[in-house]
Amino acid sequence: MDLSWVNSRRAFADAAEWFVSTAALVTEDGWTSPGLGEWDVRSLVGHTSRSLLTVEAYLSRPAEAIEVESAAGYFQATRAISLGADVAARGREAGDALGEDPAGAVADIAARVLPLVDTHDGNELITTIVGGMRLRDYLPTRTFELVVHTADLATALHLPPDVPATPAAQALELVAQLAVAEALAGPLLLAATGRQGLPAGFTVL
Repeated sequence: MDLSWVNSRRAFADAAEWFVSTAALVTEDGWTSPGLGEWDVRSLVGHTSRSLLTVEAYLSRPAEAIEVESAAGYFQATRAISLGADVAARGREAGDALGEDPAGAVADIAARVLPLVDTHDGNELITTIVGGMRLRDYLPTRTFELVVHTADLATALHLPPDVPATPAAQALELVAQLAVAEALAGPLLLAATGRQGLPAGFTVL
């Protein structure tokens, strides 16, 4: 048994379940409340739901070769894309697509995608927005997005961002890898150990 893949699937599932349970706490009139940046709560939830939907979509698009070899490499490759104005537009469109019962739609998506992931061994080659990747390398990027954006959602709802342990550990490992790759380990370590705060706008993405 490949324990790393088992752990990665658990991290993804736990993050998805946290997202579903947090979305279920949005009140009827809360969907139009401020979410993140220019997104309202509905758009934030819609964007976050894409962390599940892209797994489903990409599994239907096999790749012939590996072009991105790691989760950290994926975020480095998508850096320019993530700054584009179309990201915000896709979030709004994804929010609209959740329909009249956004929380129920999110639960349905998770109920469909999580069992699908469990039928794979992680070695499948999928076609992502930046090219071919192994599923085992792509899935942690989706766990990371679920963790970060569900924390955003919890914050918007004035709830503590209590990230489940397994996805939290995987997300923090990815943050560490990106910090090292971008020569940002020093400032991050100093802040994490209470020496000094992070500079304004600091990010490893």
